[in-house]
Amino acid sequence: MAVQTHRGSCHCGNVAFEVDLDLSAGGGKCNCSICRKTRNWSASVKPEAFRLLTDPGATTDYSRNGVVHWVFCSTCGVRPYYHGDIPEAGGAFVGVQLACLDGVDDAQLAAAPVRYANGRDNDWWHEPSAAEKAFL
Repeated sequence: MAVQTHRGSCHCGNVAFEVDLDLSAGGGKCNCSICRKTRNWSASVKPEAFRLLTDPGATTDYSRNGVVHWVFCSTCGVRPYYHGDIPEAGGAFVGVQLACLDGVDDAQLAAAPVRYANGRDNDWWHEPSAAEKAFL
C-alpha cells in the first residue's frame, strides 16, 4: 500500500484532522507511563503530512516533559494526535492515534504491523519483554 490521505477525529468530532499515511507501515506502542495507561497505538509523520481541520481552541495540550505534547479534545477527552521534536528520532513529528482514523477498514488496521518501544527505561530502540507487550 502507498501513502494515502486519511481523516481522523475525536469521539465528539470537535477535533478533526487529515494525515498522509501508509497504514501498511503500521504503528508503534510504547511502555512509558502515558502510552501504557492510554493504550497508545500511533503512527508518526512529518508535520507537513498532518493538517488540523478544526479550531485548535477545541483542544487542550498536556506535556510532562515539554518535548512531546499530547493534544486532547476539551469536550470528550480523546487524544487523537500528539506532536513533538526529538532530534535523536528524526526531529519534528506528529503522531496520530490509529484508533482515531475514521472509515478505515478493521481488516486493514488488523493487518498493520506493530512496533514496540521500551520508553519506560529510555531504551527506545529495544522492545519490552513479551509479557509486557500483552498490556500495551
